[in-house]
Amino acid sequence: MSSSRVLKWLTGAFEIVLAIPFLGGALVIGSGYSALGLMFILHLITLILSSKNREPFYGSVVGILTSLIAWIPIVGWVMHLISGILLMVSAAQKPRNDHPTYPV
Repeated sequence: MSSSRVLKWLTGAFEIVLAIPFLGGALVIGSGYSALGLMFILHLITLILSSKNREPFYGSVVGILTSLIAWIPIVGWVMHLISGILLMVSAAQKPRNDHPTYPV
């Protein structure tokens, strides 16, 4: 499993935790909103590794957007849920082989 897929599972799980009503809000506010900054950095690293490995990176893009607007109460909850689901789905996808190997 590539490091980008591991990061997708990890960031997806973090996003799902942040989508839990009251708990996610308490984590974000209790950390002084630095949890959103940490998630932004993790999503950015995941995006770079995913694009380098030619894997889907739509979950990371949505995660970055979520990190930027998640301070809005209801919008943040919905965005955390959507980005968590998208990250989990993209992590579960089989990697595609762009260059099949043929026996010589």
